[in-house]
Amino acid sequence: MDINDLAAVAQQMVAPGKGIIAIDESSKTIKKRFDAVGIECTEETRRAYREMLLTTPNLGDHISGAILYDETIRQSTKTGQRFVDVMNAAGVLPGIKVDLGPVALAGFPGELVTEGLDGLRERLKEYVGLGARFAKWRAVITIGEDMPSSTCIETNSQLLARYAALCQEAGVVPMVEPEVLMDGSHDIETCYDVTEATLRSLYQALYEHNVVLEGTILKASMVIAGKDCDEQADVDEVAEATLMCLRTAVPAAVPGIVFLSGGQSDEMATQHLNAMNQMGPHPWPLSFSYGRAMQSAALKLWAKDMVGNFAAAQQTVALRAKENGLAALGRWTPDLAG
Repeated sequence: MDINDLAAVAQQMVAPGKGIIAIDESSKTIKKRFDAVGIECTEETRRAYREMLLTTPNLGDHISGAILYDETIRQSTKTGQRFVDVMNAAGVLPGIKVDLGPVALAGFPGELVTEGLDGLRERLKEYVGLGARFAKWRAVITIGEDMPSSTCIETNSQLLARYAALCQEAGVVPMVEPEVLMDGSHDIETCYDVTEATLRSLYQALYEHNVVLEGTILKASMVIAGKDCDEQADVDEVAEATLMCLRTAVPAAVPGIVFLSGGQSDEMATQHLNAMNQMGPHPWPLSFSYGRAMQSAALKLWAKDMVGNFAAAQQTVALRAKENGLAALGRWTPDLAG
């Protein structure tokens, strides 16, 4: 796949009024979600849950792609149709999480580095064969006392850039995700400074690794105060700070930016995205790549009766997709909230 093909896929990922659903939780992470709603976490319950999400009628109306986990990209519906084929038929691009998760950064207590480069070239070839059109790698940046260190930021940026280069070599669009965590008591100004430093480091690393920005997507965290901060910014303040930070650090050549919800409530994630798009135009489309903020309400409903509530849970997924799709156009209104 040449760069024009990669650019076309990247543009499809951020098509107007569409975003990405992140259903790439590891088996360990989804077990926590299932435990919280009283579902036993087995390969079959995970498969059934992902089938409910991916077979939602008209999912492609507001969803351009879905990030899958290694287990999920290999699975099929109960009738034997591969999930990847279901997605392609619905106009939803199959994506794949390729990092192996964060681990402690040696020498820097409390900081994390993401692993997964070993064998990535071969894994990408396999994922392309399974139907993947884009990939995702998440780096984790923690704000705390004397954190993040420049070493943590630069190490994660170099890993993201190496991953992105391997993706483009394989013909897969890399989604680069440097998540600045909401955990902590830091204020919005501190989050701004850390996010700007992280993004500047990331784009310098991508340049050094000859990554073609037109064939990438940025998955960004919003500039927002820590969960435990006494002073929480309002919706417009978050939107304005996030936009200022992105305009300062993200090149206009990037085809689009999708936001992670990062622990925000469903409605707040939608409100923030909507406010940013109402402040446009911007150098890039701004959309969503939400996990919990797309799934949580549907999961709770489905958990009560996996068969009886199947259609109702799908209606909830469709509504959340529609709400966030409208927010990606700056057209969401509170009366749409489910």
